[in-house]
Amino acid sequence: MRNLLRKPLPWMVLAECAIVAALLLVAWHLIANPPVPDSSVPVIVPPPADSGETGMPAVPGPLGESTPKARPTLPGLNFEASFWRLRLAELNRGQAAFEALEWKLVHSAMDAARRYVESVVLPSVSRAERGSR
Repeated sequence: MRNLLRKPLPWMVLAECAIVAALLLVAWHLIANPPVPDSSVPVIVPPPADSGETGMPAVPGPLGESTPKARPTLPGLNFEASFWRLRLAELNRGQAAFEALEWKLVHSAMDAARRYVESVVLPSVSRAERGSR
């Protein structure tokens, strides 16, 4: 029993179990009682910009104005379709470049492992098999 108390592995296992149990309790608490957003802060979502893609005509201004005024850009989320097309195209290009790099890395690692097995492991195994006969 004394040796069991001196070894660190049982203590590490107990500490890990305690951490996992605490995380499970926190997750259960958050699932059972989700946090309620603060209603004192008003959430204002601007309407989407008229980009001509909605199919609805632009609402004319007050009488006497024939052209609608351009709205100033507001901070926050941009709702224009062209903005998102550009950002998603950039993201797709970045993802394609990352996948190509990942593909090269995995295949070079596979080639290196194959060369190591063929040049080091197989000759030593065949020598060991010949020597044991």
